[in-house]
Amino acid sequence: MDQRIINLYDEYTHKPLTREDFIQKLIKLTGSTTAAFSILPLLEVNYAQAATVSLQDDRITAEDIQYDADGISMKAYLVKPKTGKKRGSVVVIHENRGLNPHIKDVTRRVALAGFNALAPDALSPLGGTPQNEDEARDKIQQLDGRKTITAYAHAFNYLKTLADGNGKFGCVGFCWGGAMANNLAVNVPQLNAAVSFYGRQPDSAEVSKIKANLQLHYAEHDERVNAGIAAYEEALKKNKINYQLFMYEGAQHAFNNDTAPTRYNEQAAKLAWGRTIEFFNKHLT
Repeated sequence: MDQRIINLYDEYTHKPLTREDFIQKLIKLTGSTTAAFSILPLLEVNYAQAATVSLQDDRITAEDIQYDADGISMKAYLVKPKTGKKRGSVVVIHENRGLNPHIKDVTRRVALAGFNALAPDALSPLGGTPQNEDEARDKIQQLDGRKTITAYAHAFNYLKTLADGNGKFGCVGFCWGGAMANNLAVNVPQLNAAVSFYGRQPDSAEVSKIKANLQLHYAEHDERVNAGIAAYEEALKKNKINYQLFMYEGAQHAFNNDTAPTRYNEQAAKLAWGRTIEFFNKHLT
């Protein structure tokens, strides 16, 4: 697909571009209304493909929970493996469309890999994630950044209460959540491992606060996010932070999202996910 079309969709999903404006620009790029609407299903996510791990998988338990974050009741999805041993715990951080079926499936994948997995809904202060994705995107932009970081930090306080936790903590985030994973590395000293998929980088002046081990995944065709890599890596090296950085050739932003057919890159996703689980096994077990 024409890279300009993919870039336009990225602009639509990350900037205040209305759906009407997006469609009009897509029509101009494709040459006709018919062509534009034939391409739409290839761009937009399809949650019918979200459940790679069944909700009825008997190797895990899943439940909706709530935890307190300075007086705010945070909704979250908790999944745990059915094993008797104590294990590390991972916070899974959604994209800018909220806690949707895809992220819940990713949370089940983390649990199947042997970890307690908790996916908070960042939109809890605004009533939770709506079904309409555009509404979810708009609500994400209404969140107070500092309060949202605090709300995620409190997720680790909740995880500390789990009897089957081993006292080690990680996080993994995607897109908006990838940026949040970087911010949690800065703001949560007890974090052992943070994994960011194509997430914006924190302020270089804040990098010295990082105590966690970092793993960073980036896509070759993601100019918007990649613009901040050089400064971030320079600050990581300067402050002697333990990190791994991987660039996936030919991949687009959101390459791990298997419900987004145009941007999903199976080869890159499998490689990055394998590296993620290996990283957690090293630092959380």
